[in-house]
Amino acid sequence: MSSVSRPAEALQLPDEVKQNDHDRYLPAWNLTDIPAPVKFNFRNVLAIIGPGAIALSMSIGSGEWLAGPASVVTYGPTVLWVVSLAIFGQTILNMEACRYTLYTGEPIYTGYLRTWPGPKLWGWVYPLLGVLQWGWPGWAATAATALAALWLGRLPTNADQGTVLVFSYIGFAVCVGVLSVGGRIERTLELVSWFMVIWILVFLLVVCVFLTSPASWGAIAGGFVSFGQLPANADWFLLSGFVAYAGAGGLGNTTISNWMRDKGYGMGGVVGFIPAAVGGRKINLSHNGSVFKTTPENVARFKEWWKYLSVDQYILWMIGCFLGMGFCVLLAYHYIPAGTKLSGMAIAAYQAEGLAKVGGNILWVLTLLNGFWILFGTQLSITDGFVRTVTDILWNGSERVRTWRGGDVRAIYYVILIAFAVWGCIAMNLAQPFVLILLGANAAGLAFLFLIAHTLYVNRKFLPKELRPPLWREVVMVLFWIFSAFFVYQVAFYQLHTQLKWI
Repeated sequence: MSSVSRPAEALQLPDEVKQNDHDRYLPAWNLTDIPAPVKFNFRNVLAIIGPGAIALSMSIGSGEWLAGPASVVTYGPTVLWVVSLAIFGQTILNMEACRYTLYTGEPIYTGYLRTWPGPKLWGWVYPLLGVLQWGWPGWAATAATALAALWLGRLPTNADQGTVLVFSYIGFAVCVGVLSVGGRIERTLELVSWFMVIWILVFLLVVCVFLTSPASWGAIAGGFVSFGQLPANADWFLLSGFVAYAGAGGLGNTTISNWMRDKGYGMGGVVGFIPAAVGGRKINLSHNGSVFKTTPENVARFKEWWKYLSVDQYILWMIGCFLGMGFCVLLAYHYIPAGTKLSGMAIAAYQAEGLAKVGGNILWVLTLLNGFWILFGTQLSITDGFVRTVTDILWNGSERVRTWRGGDVRAIYYVILIAFAVWGCIAMNLAQPFVLILLGANAAGLAFLFLIAHTLYVNRKFLPKELRPPLWREVVMVLFWIFSAFFVYQVAFYQLHTQLKWI
């Protein structure tokens, strides 16, 4: 592929930036100072954090309410140590993806497009990985099983598939509606996510404190630090999916850089955002980022933004992920008999059945609503995450796409959104809801192998040395890649050996 032409403003860039070949496949960055964040204090932290809430709404989902309970009920709480490593590794990946965004104002996916061999390869690879991971809308389907149980007053069976599908279609329609209103989509999603996260964590905390035993708490807490124990004859398809979705999972981790851009973190405050269809106005979303000279003042501002990012990720997202997983598997461990096979149309309602035995109909209703919010919140965040990722890749990688419909990014976003929703309604008919979840989860594990390596490379290649990650963070990323590769290998071997009989 031939190099793109270098505009005049590229000549203004510092030598260290001009030499990194960032403009070989996409236009050169602009140059300006990084916006100064407001003073770092508690009140401003509460106002500025938010992308972590969206990611947490995505993260407290099928891994916590479905795959986690299924794994713990099947193998016991000693498998939970994999969650500790997965969540910490994903936290570092999230922040390293956002490091690029703080410096350039571009989502990390645009950084991927700037590397060899350019958009002609990566512009297809990452949307394809997105389809493999998120194109199986098991979250809407499993959320619908919770609503069906509420509607029927009992655990749904395979005979109730029609009822579940109706609720699934309604759920997708609501996702499209929520993502169509407000000034900017990120802000609408953030507000909805805050509501769901607070509801979920408060409900789980109350029932776990008052309706489970100290022995169950001890068993679950011990599981998080029982490092190295893996069950014999494990179902690797389940365990690998559990590991990948013990957090945002795959592309869900790096998509947080898109939300950081739209929230205005760092240089994201310079480039614009994706507005909503209803209530939003046309915004000139820049297709190339802006960087800054590494003057002492700019570096100090970057570090101040990094403080806000750290609170958003370490405190809001990472601790929220541990709490969400811990509370969900605690309920399952305490109320679902060991060895129960969690599957079928009742997949999201087993916890409600157990709690109803001690709390009656009120806990049946509240637990089903909680399961619904967990899974619907994930579907909502994932729907925006997929559409946003593909929109940004097309917007930044193709001039033809940018000029379509007068350069209004909303047109691209909503065409992809409608197409995704239509496909989702079709895909929900292809398999049981939990099977769809595990298909996407294992695809997320595969996506990690691309995302971790590519993020390491992008930050090494494009960021000035003053802003690059310290060695310990790069070591964590490498170890997380090895950890993810282990489970991808086990799934491949398991499928070939036990399913296809090729080995």
